[in-house]
Amino acid sequence: MTQYELLDLLKDLREDNQEDVPLHIDSASHEVPKDLWKTLSAFANTPGGGVIILGIDPRKDFSITGVRSAVDMKDSILSLCSQMCPRLDPLIQVFQLDNRDVIAIEVGEALPGQKPCYYRGQGYYNGSYIRSGNEDRPLSPYEIQSISESSSQPKYDAEPLSGTSVKDLDPSLLRSFLERMRARPGTPFGDWNNEKILEASRVLVRDRHGKLAVSLAGWLSFAPYPQGLFPSLCITLLRFPTPVAGEPGPDGERFLDNVKIEGPLPQLVVHSMKAVKRNMHRRDVVQGLFREEHWEYPEEAIREGIVNAIGHRDYSPQARVSQIQILMFPDRLEFVSPGGIYGPIIPDQLGEAGIQSSRNETMMNILENLPPLGENRSLCENRGSGLAAVMVSCRKEKLSPPGFRVDLSRFRMVISNRTLFDAQTLEWLDNVARGRTVTESQRYALAHLKHVGWINNADYCRLTGVDSRVATRELGDMVNSGFLDRLGSSRWSIYQLSSGYINRQQLLF
Repeated sequence: MTQYELLDLLKDLREDNQEDVPLHIDSASHEVPKDLWKTLSAFANTPGGGVIILGIDPRKDFSITGVRSAVDMKDSILSLCSQMCPRLDPLIQVFQLDNRDVIAIEVGEALPGQKPCYYRGQGYYNGSYIRSGNEDRPLSPYEIQSISESSSQPKYDAEPLSGTSVKDLDPSLLRSFLERMRARPGTPFGDWNNEKILEASRVLVRDRHGKLAVSLAGWLSFAPYPQGLFPSLCITLLRFPTPVAGEPGPDGERFLDNVKIEGPLPQLVVHSMKAVKRNMHRRDVVQGLFREEHWEYPEEAIREGIVNAIGHRDYSPQARVSQIQILMFPDRLEFVSPGGIYGPIIPDQLGEAGIQSSRNETMMNILENLPPLGENRSLCENRGSGLAAVMVSCRKEKLSPPGFRVDLSRFRMVISNRTLFDAQTLEWLDNVARGRTVTESQRYALAHLKHVGWINNADYCRLTGVDSRVATRELGDMVNSGFLDRLGSSRWSIYQLSSGYINRQQLLF
């Protein structure tokens, strides 16, 4: 962080423009805050890390109060960092603002194999924290387990279910799977018997007695009724009458539909698709001179949302009591699954083609060769293309890109049903862009901004399909042209429509 960036940040904070930024600000005029270890742990465990600023009073409009002895305080901070596990080595800088010393501590995210970062004085479970909004909160035992598992490959989906055998599985589903496996080029499966193929694909695995049993992934994929052993490994669909969950409709109704979908995975996908489509509306889309009827949400996006939730959810024993949820609101569709992002992927990368990290390798390999009944295509490609397909399908339908809300215990994908280019927005865009050169991707971004109010680099990439470098350049061009204001600095920048330009043109209505 440079002094210019710090001053810019303080300006945004005073104007209440900086939100949801990994920042901790404390006056700390005399000594290091006693609970600073919590923030150090929280930022080290939070994607992207965070920044601690000492010598600024957030209770007095972020006034500059300074610290008494920057040298002594820096030594105390370094001593505290040495008591963290792993030991932290943040960038600590002292800035002179209004003739007062202000300390900025940039805490980097710990490496996956070193998480969770905790304070030795409190121990592994009591000393591990995470950032939640503007607060530091302790990690739950389940969250600590989720973090620690990100550095290795979980095997829960390959766990043998003692007392089960291939005789418990659906013959027709097995037949389709085995045909697919034998047809794979470059493999010896064509010459193998059924049992050998099922063991190689870990549909069947050896239990602790050396006896073949069905794996968890095999059971969920091929058992006629997997929920007999695992009642919560199903999908529930809830359709709400208002945009707020739990808020009753005009007649006091809490749900417009409430469906529990069970069966093996191929049936889960097919019946979940049917349930969503049964609750969807159709909308008119103008294509040239003609008006066409389209589904409220792209079918490809729905399918990939369901498959992504099934294939990447957490199947650990603690998570098996949680269902996948499909939540339908008047303005959006949400897919919610237990477990956060697995592996080295960060939220900003979600939706990029080829970005892949499989929490459930056995499950994904089975789904790659398992078609739903009556279909030729497999349930998934297992090439990191699923969320990218969601992006493309939403872009094709001129919808806003899906949003992602991710924490250590839950993954949520949200698709809005709002079209970007309604008649009013098209007229607005024509007025805004009059006399100026605007690319197609910039038109998408401006339409998104009109509806949503802000955009960042990752959203621009998801919305338009361009890479991050192009997004940075085109957003910068719109700032220089007066279309947008940039708030925040470096990786935390967000962009809003420029109030000065819009007011001068009198274009917002």
